[in-house]
Amino acid sequence: MAKFHLHLVSDATGETLSAVAKAALVQFEGAEPVEHLWTMIRTRAQVNRVVEGVRESPGLVLFTMVDHQLRAMLEEECRQHRIVCVSALDPVMHALASYLGAEADARPGRQHVMDAEYFHRIDAMHYCLAHDDGQGVDHLREAEVILVGVSRTSKTPTCIYLANRGIKAANVPVVPGLPFPDALTSLEETLIVGLTTSADRLVQIRRNRLLTLNERSETDYADIAAVKDELVHARRLFTRHGWPVIDVTRRSIEETAAAVMNQMARRQAG
Repeated sequence: MAKFHLHLVSDATGETLSAVAKAALVQFEGAEPVEHLWTMIRTRAQVNRVVEGVRESPGLVLFTMVDHQLRAMLEEECRQHRIVCVSALDPVMHALASYLGAEADARPGRQHVMDAEYFHRIDAMHYCLAHDDGQGVDHLREAEVILVGVSRTSKTPTCIYLANRGIKAANVPVVPGLPFPDALTSLEETLIVGLTTSADRLVQIRRNRLLTLNERSETDYADIAAVKDELVHARRLFTRHGWPVIDVTRRSIEETAAAVMNQMARRQAG
């Protein structure tokens, strides 16, 4: 497919719109969008500026705007110039309005209001950073979930993703030759999840990590036999304590986090 211009127009940060566009584009192999992100569009003058940009670089226009006059203005201008203009959330909004029997409040950026949920996510992020890589093991009872695994099994990025969803997540590494923290094995009410991966994939990741650090000496850190031993040791630890295990070999951070949240839901339901 040839490159094409994609205009993303939002009356807020554009985060939702970017996520929708990204999710749709991955289904089109070879598509190469040239993205133009227009954010905080809340006045007629700003809409005019968007229209000028679209006329200079014609392409598909996706928008999330709740002000009826501004969106009508954008749609009319695009119609006159024969440019496809699509509201990304209209089908969902119409379905909700029909089901709930209520009209939506036309207030831009409502998902980013600094309410109690917002501050809960901030608290979760602070907790995640303070309990990364085995820090603060004496305060792990506050965690909603603890991820355990050998080095480079995506523990930290998964915890950060979970924290952004308002979940207090900590992670503890399984390090060869070092005793595992007793404070962790005594936790019965906290969900603990083991993360594992394939030895070949882990060696590749660790070698790339060493290269970024300009470390070229041979170590057990990226030795295939040593890595296999590490994974076996970690798996035995998980089995001994009855912790659920997630294989992250072919999972993205988002997919791993979703699997963790599924484990949390099962635990709460059970």
